[in-house]
Amino acid sequence: MNSAPSKNIVIVGGGITGLSAAFYLQKELRARNLPWTITLLESKQQLGGKIQTIVRDGYTMERGPDSFLSRKPSATQLVRDVGLEADLVRNEVGQAYILRHGQLLPIPEGAVMGVPTEIKPFVTTSLLSPLGKMRAAADLVLPASKMLSEEDQSVGTFFRQRLGNEVVENIIEPLLSGVYAGNIDQMSLMTTFPQFAQMGREHRSLILGMKSSRPKKQANQKPVGIFQTLKSGLSSLVYALESQLTDVDVRKGISVEKIVRDQNQYRLSLPNGELLLADSVILTTPHGLARKILGDPDFLKPLHDRPTSVATAILAYPQEAITLDKEGTGFLVPRSEEGYSITACTWTNKKWPHTAPLGKTLLRCYVGRAGEEAIVDLDDSEIVDTVIQDIKKLFNITGEPEFSYVTRWRRAMPQFVPGHKTWHSNVQKQIRNQYPGLFLAGSSYAGSGIPDCIDQGKNAITDVIDYVSSISLSTAL
Repeated sequence: MNSAPSKNIVIVGGGITGLSAAFYLQKELRARNLPWTITLLESKQQLGGKIQTIVRDGYTMERGPDSFLSRKPSATQLVRDVGLEADLVRNEVGQAYILRHGQLLPIPEGAVMGVPTEIKPFVTTSLLSPLGKMRAAADLVLPASKMLSEEDQSVGTFFRQRLGNEVVENIIEPLLSGVYAGNIDQMSLMTTFPQFAQMGREHRSLILGMKSSRPKKQANQKPVGIFQTLKSGLSSLVYALESQLTDVDVRKGISVEKIVRDQNQYRLSLPNGELLLADSVILTTPHGLARKILGDPDFLKPLHDRPTSVATAILAYPQEAITLDKEGTGFLVPRSEEGYSITACTWTNKKWPHTAPLGKTLLRCYVGRAGEEAIVDLDDSEIVDTVIQDIKKLFNITGEPEFSYVTRWRRAMPQFVPGHKTWHSNVQKQIRNQYPGLFLAGSSYAGSGIPDCIDQGKNAITDVIDYVSSISLSTAL
């Protein structure tokens, strides 16, 4: 029998970061036969954080993220680990569009995150003027510069230097800023899209680097989608995780008001007056809440303290009620396009055919981004009306939607400004010194996508096991 002393690990936050940490920590403790206890605290009555699926009348609809990048393996691995691999599905590959002067223009074939890799589609696109195309092509001959150094900079600065303003404003900005609902001229390259900086250093030319990184086309090979989701909705991953946390004390509807270090333990103050003792803590809340819980120490002051608010509107129509006369999966709206409130629209039933019954059209429209957040505070009906009016400028719609859902994510999209990676590294050092055994993880720190959050949860449990093992050993000695 293992004689190691029992220790209590507390995970604060039941989003995908906290759930992943709990799942893999439970797995490790079982494998090592360690008698430690795990407690998971979630302030809401449901787990999953931004992952929320609505299932209704044959529709499967996501209020939060609808998928994850398959090239980042941790999400796919977690799905396999909980036994849902058979439910995995990739997106249908279809033409995406960008709104330009009131017209939906196709994103040029071969443009990878806005960077051209094929000549003909780039030369013939109406998204750019002849001068804009010539400026972008200069990337092929421009020398390497300090812009390709290790020093952080904004995403906008980086791409403007290599490809010029037109490509950035008309193609790259709507493609990249939508991921974080941010302003690319205030967005850290090294935190959000470090692969581009690496590509620039290795190849000098972004165009050549991107072209060399693309898999070669095989004759008659159907393109494969780069995103994956679950047929039964991403919430099915949350439910599977919750059902398998049999060694974890999952406590929903319980928030944490304060965490104080007391000798070699932490005291967590709960709203009902209860004090919970922990030998180690994984804090996965948004950074603003983490600061408050820890008493707002100076070193936790962020570089940017204004997460962006966004909202989505889901609209369901009979197929005959809306004429989508473009073949594709949706469109993006650049900041420069005046007269529109929506920032993007996904033709969900075309991108993910499993999400709607036959004969139905399912749209998901996005509003709100950095500097344009007022619409998020409108009533549901006002948001829906605004979205429909924008869509009617582009497509023929008859009648009202069969139903609609509006979801607001207030101050939920962290903005990673230049220098964030260095700030995060310094925070980690200060935490190790002042709060040994407490670990910060989640969307505020090292990426906000589902795989990024899972990775952070897994990294945190490695840190926890190392730390608790070390204090157990020192106590025994």
